[in-house]
Amino acid sequence: MSQSSAAPDTPENTPPGDAARVTVVMPTYNEAANLPRMAEAVLALPLPALQLKIVDDSSPDGTGELADELAEKYRVPGERPRMTVLHRTEKDGLGRAYVAGMSEALEEDAEFVVQMDADGSHPVEAVVRMLAAARAEDAGLVVGSRYVEGGQLDEEWGRHRVLLSRFANAYARAVLGSDIRDITAGFNLWSAATLRDIDLTTLDSAGYSFQVELKYRATRAGHRAVEVPIRFEERTEGASKMTLRTQWESALVPLRLRMRGDR
Repeated sequence: MSQSSAAPDTPENTPPGDAARVTVVMPTYNEAANLPRMAEAVLALPLPALQLKIVDDSSPDGTGELADELAEKYRVPGERPRMTVLHRTEKDGLGRAYVAGMSEALEEDAEFVVQMDADGSHPVEAVVRMLAAARAEDAGLVVGSRYVEGGQLDEEWGRHRVLLSRFANAYARAVLGSDIRDITAGFNLWSAATLRDIDLTTLDSAGYSFQVELKYRATRAGHRAVEVPIRFEERTEGASKMTLRTQWESALVPLRLRMRGDR
Protein backbone atom coordinates (compact mmCIF):
# COMPACT_ATOMS: atom_id res chain seq x y z
CA MET A 1 0.00 0.00 0.00
CA SER A 2 2.46 2.62 1.17
CA GLN A 3 5.10 3.86 -1.22
CA SER A 4 7.78 5.89 0.52
CA SER A 5 11.47 6.51 0.00
CA ALA A 6 14.13 9.03 0.88
CA ALA A 7 14.99 11.46 -1.90
CA PRO A 8 18.53 12.68 -2.62
CA ASP A 9 19.33 15.83 -0.66
CA THR A 10 20.10 17.92 -3.75
CA PRO A 11 18.32 20.81 -5.53
CA GLU A 12 19.79 20.33 -9.00
CA ASN A 13 16.49 19.38 -10.65
CA THR A 14 14.86 22.69 -9.73
CA PRO A 15 16.84 25.54 -11.33
CA PRO A 16 16.62 29.14 -10.12
CA GLY A 17 13.64 30.90 -11.63
CA ASP A 18 11.53 27.74 -11.84
CA ALA A 19 8.09 28.76 -13.12
CA ALA A 20 6.06 26.05 -11.36
CA ARG A 21 2.80 27.34 -9.89
CA VAL A 22 3.47 26.61 -6.22
CA THR A 23 1.14 27.80 -3.48
CA VAL A 24 2.43 27.77 0.09
CA VAL A 25 -0.55 27.46 2.44
CA MET A 26 0.25 28.80 5.90
CA PRO A 27 -2.42 28.71 8.64
CA THR A 28 -2.05 31.37 11.33
CA TYR A 29 -3.41 32.05 14.78
CA ASN A 30 -1.64 34.72 16.83
CA GLU A 31 1.50 34.71 14.67
CA ALA A 32 1.93 38.47 14.19
CA ALA A 33 5.46 38.33 15.63
CA ASN A 34 6.58 35.73 13.08
CA LEU A 35 4.60 36.54 9.95
CA PRO A 36 6.61 39.43 8.40
CA ARG A 37 9.85 37.45 8.51
CA MET A 38 8.20 34.29 7.21
CA ALA A 39 6.45 36.10 4.34
CA GLU A 40 9.70 37.77 3.30
CA ALA A 41 11.59 34.46 3.31
CA VAL A 42 8.93 32.53 1.38
CA LEU A 43 8.52 35.22 -1.27
CA ALA A 44 12.30 35.47 -1.72
CA LEU A 45 12.51 31.87 -2.98
CA PRO A 46 13.69 31.53 -6.61
CA LEU A 47 10.21 30.51 -7.72
CA PRO A 48 8.63 33.47 -9.53
CA ALA A 49 5.20 31.83 -9.84
CA LEU A 50 5.04 30.98 -6.12
CA GLN A 51 2.16 32.38 -4.09
CA LEU A 52 1.86 32.56 -0.31
CA LYS A 53 -1.66 31.99 1.02
CA ILE A 54 -2.29 32.88 4.67
CA VAL A 55 -5.30 31.24 6.33
CA ASP A 56 -6.06 33.23 9.46
CA ASP A 57 -8.57 32.08 12.07
CA SER A 58 -9.56 35.54 13.37
CA SER A 59 -6.38 35.95 15.42
CA PRO A 60 -6.97 38.35 18.32
CA ASP A 61 -3.38 39.64 18.05
CA GLY A 62 -4.06 41.21 14.65
CA THR A 63 -2.32 38.60 12.49
CA GLY A 64 -5.10 38.76 9.89
CA GLU A 65 -4.89 42.53 9.50
CA LEU A 66 -1.10 42.36 9.32
CA ALA A 67 -1.37 39.69 6.63
CA ASP A 68 -3.60 42.00 4.58
CA GLU A 69 -1.00 44.77 4.89
CA LEU A 70 1.79 42.43 3.78
CA ALA A 71 -0.27 41.18 0.84
CA GLU A 72 -0.67 44.76 -0.32
CA LYS A 73 3.04 45.44 0.21
CA TYR A 74 4.03 42.54 -2.06
CA ARG A 75 1.37 43.22 -4.71
CA VAL A 76 2.61 44.15 -8.19
CA PRO A 77 -0.05 45.97 -10.26
CA GLY A 78 -1.23 43.92 -13.22
CA GLU A 79 0.35 40.68 -11.97
CA ARG A 80 -0.99 37.66 -10.09
CA PRO A 81 -0.94 38.42 -6.34
CA ARG A 82 2.18 37.09 -4.66
CA MET A 83 0.39 36.83 -1.32
CA THR A 84 -3.29 36.34 -0.51
CA VAL A 85 -5.21 36.07 2.75
CA LEU A 86 -8.15 33.83 3.55
CA HIS A 87 -9.99 35.03 6.66
CA ARG A 88 -11.98 32.47 8.62
CA THR A 89 -14.47 33.47 11.27
CA GLU A 90 -13.82 30.64 13.71
CA LYS A 91 -10.92 28.60 15.05
CA ASP A 92 -12.04 25.00 14.46
CA GLY A 93 -8.78 23.14 13.95
CA LEU A 94 -5.59 23.13 11.93
CA GLY A 95 -6.95 20.50 9.56
CA ARG A 96 -10.01 22.58 8.66
CA ALA A 97 -7.81 25.62 8.06
CA TYR A 98 -5.61 23.60 5.72
CA VAL A 99 -8.59 22.19 3.84
CA ALA A 100 -9.89 25.72 3.25
CA GLY A 101 -6.53 27.04 2.05
CA MET A 102 -5.55 24.03 -0.04
CA SER A 103 -8.99 23.87 -1.68
CA GLU A 104 -8.72 27.52 -2.66
CA ALA A 105 -5.21 26.91 -4.05
CA LEU A 106 -6.54 24.10 -6.23
CA GLU A 107 -9.38 26.30 -7.48
CA GLU A 108 -6.73 28.86 -8.46
CA ASP A 109 -4.93 26.23 -10.55
CA ALA A 110 -1.85 25.59 -8.39
CA GLU A 111 0.37 22.76 -9.65
CA PHE A 112 1.90 22.09 -6.24
CA VAL A 113 0.69 22.96 -2.75
CA VAL A 114 3.01 23.27 0.24
CA GLN A 115 1.96 22.99 3.89
CA MET A 116 4.14 25.11 6.17
CA ASP A 117 3.96 26.40 9.74
CA ALA A 118 4.11 30.14 10.37
CA ASP A 119 6.32 29.86 13.45
CA GLY A 120 9.69 29.47 11.74
CA SER A 121 10.14 25.80 12.58
CA HIS A 122 10.22 24.70 8.92
CA PRO A 123 13.25 25.71 6.80
CA VAL A 124 11.86 27.83 3.97
CA GLU A 125 14.76 27.08 1.63
CA ALA A 126 13.83 23.38 1.66
CA VAL A 127 10.79 24.10 -0.54
CA VAL A 128 13.10 24.20 -3.57
CA ARG A 129 14.56 20.79 -2.69
CA MET A 130 11.10 19.36 -2.12
CA LEU A 131 9.91 20.56 -5.52
CA ALA A 132 12.99 19.03 -7.12
CA ALA A 133 12.31 15.71 -5.38
CA ALA A 134 8.67 15.70 -6.52
CA ARG A 135 9.78 15.99 -10.12
CA ALA A 136 12.79 13.69 -9.96
CA GLU A 137 10.88 10.94 -8.15
CA ASP A 138 7.49 11.48 -9.83
CA ALA A 139 6.05 11.82 -6.32
CA GLY A 140 2.59 12.97 -5.34
CA LEU A 141 3.84 13.82 -1.86
CA VAL A 142 7.19 15.05 -0.56
CA VAL A 143 7.66 15.14 3.21
CA GLY A 144 10.10 17.52 4.88
CA SER A 145 11.29 14.82 7.24
CA ARG A 146 12.92 14.96 10.65
CA TYR A 147 13.39 11.20 10.79
CA VAL A 148 15.17 10.13 7.61
CA GLU A 149 18.95 10.14 7.39
CA GLY A 150 20.17 13.73 7.60
CA GLY A 151 17.03 14.99 9.36
CA GLN A 152 17.46 16.86 12.64
CA LEU A 153 15.56 18.28 15.61
CA ASP A 154 16.55 21.53 17.28
CA GLU A 155 18.77 20.91 20.30
CA GLU A 156 16.42 23.09 22.37
CA TRP A 157 13.81 20.38 22.24
CA GLY A 158 13.75 18.65 25.61
CA ARG A 159 14.09 14.90 25.97
CA HIS A 160 10.37 14.58 26.76
CA ARG A 161 9.31 16.32 23.52
CA VAL A 162 11.72 14.27 21.43
CA LEU A 163 10.45 11.02 22.92
CA LEU A 164 6.83 12.07 22.50
CA SER A 165 7.38 13.01 18.85
CA ARG A 166 9.21 9.80 18.04
CA PHE A 167 6.59 7.73 19.84
CA ALA A 168 3.75 9.45 17.96
CA ASN A 169 5.43 8.66 14.65
CA ALA A 170 6.17 5.05 15.56
CA TYR A 171 2.64 4.53 16.87
CA ALA A 172 0.90 5.96 13.79
CA ARG A 173 3.20 4.08 11.41
CA ALA A 174 2.64 0.79 13.22
CA VAL A 175 -1.15 1.15 13.36
CA LEU A 176 -1.43 2.16 9.70
CA GLY A 177 1.36 0.03 8.26
CA SER A 178 3.00 3.10 6.72
CA ASP A 179 6.56 3.34 5.38
CA ILE A 180 6.66 7.13 5.83
CA ARG A 181 9.23 7.78 8.54
CA ASP A 182 7.81 11.18 9.52
CA ILE A 183 4.10 10.56 9.08
CA THR A 184 3.16 13.32 11.55
CA ALA A 185 5.23 15.95 9.70
CA GLY A 186 3.55 19.28 9.02
CA PHE A 187 5.95 20.38 6.25
CA ASN A 188 4.74 18.72 3.03
CA LEU A 189 4.60 19.38 -0.69
CA TRP A 190 1.71 17.89 -2.68
CA SER A 191 0.97 17.63 -6.36
CA ALA A 192 -2.42 19.07 -7.28
CA ALA A 193 -3.37 15.76 -8.89
CA THR A 194 -2.83 13.90 -5.60
CA LEU A 195 -4.93 16.35 -3.60
CA ARG A 196 -7.76 16.19 -6.13
CA ASP A 197 -7.66 12.41 -6.06
CA ILE A 198 -7.93 12.36 -2.25
CA ASP A 199 -10.83 14.86 -2.22
CA LEU A 200 -10.03 17.14 0.69
CA THR A 201 -13.71 17.61 1.55
CA THR A 202 -13.94 13.96 2.69
CA LEU A 203 -11.23 14.23 5.36
CA ASP A 204 -12.41 13.77 8.95
CA SER A 205 -9.54 15.10 11.07
CA ALA A 206 -9.82 18.63 12.42
CA GLY A 207 -6.55 18.97 14.34
CA TYR A 208 -2.92 17.92 13.94
CA SER A 209 -3.96 14.36 13.04
CA PHE A 210 -4.96 15.84 9.68
CA GLN A 211 -1.28 15.40 8.76
CA VAL A 212 -1.49 11.64 9.34
CA GLU A 213 -4.85 11.13 7.65
CA LEU A 214 -3.85 13.02 4.50
CA LYS A 215 -0.64 11.03 4.04
CA TYR A 216 -2.40 7.75 4.77
CA ARG A 217 -5.15 8.47 2.26
CA ALA A 218 -2.63 9.48 -0.40
CA THR A 219 -0.49 6.35 -0.12
CA ARG A 220 -3.55 4.09 0.06
CA ALA A 221 -4.65 5.61 -3.23
CA GLY A 222 -1.30 4.61 -4.75
CA HIS A 223 0.49 7.97 -4.79
CA ARG A 224 4.25 7.86 -4.30
CA ALA A 225 5.67 9.55 -1.19
CA VAL A 226 9.30 10.54 -0.76
CA GLU A 227 11.04 12.22 2.17
CA VAL A 228 13.77 14.85 2.14
CA PRO A 229 15.72 15.60 5.33
CA ILE A 230 15.18 18.89 7.11
CA ARG A 231 16.31 20.48 10.34
CA PHE A 232 13.24 21.24 12.46
CA GLU A 233 13.78 24.39 14.52
CA GLU A 234 12.18 25.51 17.75
CA ARG A 235 9.50 28.14 17.05
CA THR A 236 10.94 31.66 16.89
CA GLU A 237 8.21 33.56 18.77
CA GLY A 238 4.97 32.70 20.57
CA ALA A 239 3.62 29.52 22.10
CA SER A 240 2.80 26.09 20.69
CA LYS A 241 -0.85 25.43 19.76
CA MET A 242 -0.66 21.74 20.76
CA THR A 243 -3.28 20.95 23.42
CA LEU A 244 -4.29 17.83 25.34
CA ARG A 245 -7.38 17.58 23.11
CA THR A 246 -5.28 17.53 19.93
CA GLN A 247 -2.99 14.91 21.46
CA TRP A 248 -5.98 12.67 22.16
CA GLU A 249 -7.26 13.15 18.62
CA SER A 250 -3.83 12.28 17.26
CA ALA A 251 -3.90 9.03 19.22
CA LEU A 252 -7.41 8.03 18.15
CA VAL A 253 -7.35 8.92 14.45
CA PRO A 254 -4.88 6.20 13.33
CA LEU A 255 -7.05 3.57 15.06
CA ARG A 256 -10.17 4.93 13.39
CA LEU A 257 -8.50 4.95 9.97
CA ARG A 258 -7.27 1.38 10.44
CA MET A 259 -10.71 0.15 11.51
CA ARG A 260 -12.39 1.68 8.46
CA GLY A 261 -10.26 -0.21 5.94
CA ASP A 262 -7.55 -2.77 5.26
CA ARG A 263 -3.88 -1.90 5.13
